[in-house]
Amino acid sequence: MKILLLGKNGQVGWELQRALAPLGEVVALDRNKINALTGDMNHPQEVYQTILAVSPDVVVNASAFTAVDLAETEKLQADLVNHVAVKSVAQACHEVGALFVHYSTDYVFDGHGNDAFVETDEVHPLNVYGKTKALGEHAIQVSGCNYLIFRTSWVYAAKGKNFLKTMLNLAQQKEELSIINDQIGAPTSAELIADITVQTVLQTLKDDTKKGIYHLVASGETSWFDYANYVFEQARVSGADFKLKSVCPIPTEQYPTPARRPLNSRLNNQKIQKIFDLHLPDWQQGVKRTIAELLDK
Repeated sequence: MKILLLGKNGQVGWELQRALAPLGEVVALDRNKINALTGDMNHPQEVYQTILAVSPDVVVNASAFTAVDLAETEKLQADLVNHVAVKSVAQACHEVGALFVHYSTDYVFDGHGNDAFVETDEVHPLNVYGKTKALGEHAIQVSGCNYLIFRTSWVYAAKGKNFLKTMLNLAQQKEELSIINDQIGAPTSAELIADITVQTVLQTLKDDTKKGIYHLVASGETSWFDYANYVFEQARVSGADFKLKSVCPIPTEQYPTPARRPLNSRLNNQKIQKIFDLHLPDWQQGVKRTIAELLDK
């Protein structure tokens, strides 16, 4: 099996390099050009040509414009990477007969209500980032290619920039932190996303009726405030010494950002567990593992 991985150096891409390796030959690319091949989603036509040249069995796109606030002013750039380039990848996958694996986001929903969103709920993004990701999803669905779209949320890893690592750094620098307590979701590790991707790819290649959109998130739910406190608690158990003395909960309205965030980022993950006979562990498990990995360094 030949697998083309786009966005190899991101949080999810880094874990995918490890997880996909046992399946066959993995051609892992980023923005650089190697032997006329590139994974630079800023140049959709070049990525399209790369897919035709490699002719893979599977294309996994871990590349995205993820700067949510910057997307509000860099609308064209966000749309180019999250929509236009994704459309080109989907068309190329259709031409070569490749399975297209793509990652999307809870931000395609408006966050109203308190129930977890299911895959068939209507998308209604609040910000430019969410809109471009929703357009990317649609482009894949109408392309005619075989696909798996995974919506995920609150992604973290030992590598890269994320909320978990930011909290650990701030706890060493500040005595008091104010953290949002009215946005609810499920912290999901890049490691879990990569491992579940492998299992679902293997099954979908054997049975293409399993293609479609799935919510790939850890089980359970929490707020950013409670998530942060759990990080501090586990880090202290592991021997971390912080300057931090107090953590104050605040509502979203007290922390204005250029892009509106959904208050409810709950994603129902029952479909993926049922269709693929998989278990998605509670979010705390992955957070513990990542903290242990970071503090052991």
